[in-house]
Amino acid sequence: MQIPFYYVHYTTIIDRDVEIGIGSEIWHFCHISSGAKVGKNCTLGDHVYVGNNVEIGNGCKIQNNVFIPTGVIIADNVFVGPSVTFTNIVVPRAFISRKKEYKTTIINEGASIGANTVLLSGISVGKYAMIGAGSVVTKSVYDYQVVFGNPAKLRGRISVDGDEITYYTEYEENRNAL
Repeated sequence: MQIPFYYVHYTTIIDRDVEIGIGSEIWHFCHISSGAKVGKNCTLGDHVYVGNNVEIGNGCKIQNNVFIPTGVIIADNVFVGPSVTFTNIVVPRAFISRKKEYKTTIINEGASIGANTVLLSGISVGKYAMIGAGSVVTKSVYDYQVVFGNPAKLRGRISVDGDEITYYTEYEENRNAL
């Protein structure tokens, strides 16, 4: 049964012009910025920041302490683990405003991003790809790829449901490098 509304904890801040889909739950101390869109049946855990005009698809699970700045687009059914950080500027400087230089980062349908991962700006993560916990993703990841490490490297392939993961040998990793 679908809940005919969405839930927002009273400690959450929601700016103007925000869209939240039916059945979504937004928990303690989140901030959803102007123009952001959160799809249907999503869960945003404690202390999630969603920047201006960010798009989050339907059925997404965003765990605690996630930072999603302007320029990020997340498709349907994406899992984002705790303390994941997205970036949106290639060369940040405190003394230079780079708001006109934000890069777009796209996370495609069904992808999973492990806890404490950092994703550099301007990349994409393919459909149903899996990024291991603690990774630093510096390049785009293709559909069904398994990557992890610092920097993240191609380590294997995964099925849609995650029941089948094939890890590459060291030779195959080098041959199929990102």
